[in-house]
Amino acid sequence: MNTANKLTMARVVMIPVFLVLLYLDFKGHLYAALAVFILASVTDFIDGYVARHYNMITDFGKFMDPLADKLLVFSAMAWFVEMAWMPAWAFFVVIAREFAVTGLRLIAVEQGRVIAAGKSGKVKTASTMVCICLMLAIPSVTLRLVCWIVILATTVYSGIEYFVRNKDVLTAGEM
Repeated sequence: MNTANKLTMARVVMIPVFLVLLYLDFKGHLYAALAVFILASVTDFIDGYVARHYNMITDFGKFMDPLADKLLVFSAMAWFVEMAWMPAWAFFVVIAREFAVTGLRLIAVEQGRVIAAGKSGKVKTASTMVCICLMLAIPSVTLRLVCWIVILATTVYSGIEYFVRNKDVLTAGEM
């Protein structure tokens, strides 16, 4: 297993640690969970850099890296829903967007195309990670509201952009 894949697996292992820390009841548990979340987020950046820079891109990494990202983010959001920090319907929109974009990418692959992450998808990912960190770090109802609205807005916008820019993928087989 190469270095990039090891970092991805480390992120996968950090997800249950992050969740356990969220649910434990001791002074500072949210800060401990935040530290693990930040570490996991940083490994995402590093493993992507290492994989591209040292040409360590593997099928395992192509599969596991986005899965690890989604599991990390979804675990935080599911906890936010449970704590009433984020409405369930907003979390559902985030999940629906991920399934829809993944489905679009699968159809594109069948047509011999690869849909790379767009700028808005990268903005969505970055803003989601920052907002999750802020929600864990600062106990403010107003900040939580602003954060889940930012997450929702960037999620919806990037999802729409993926479909608008790649609408030909969906119509290719209709001729």
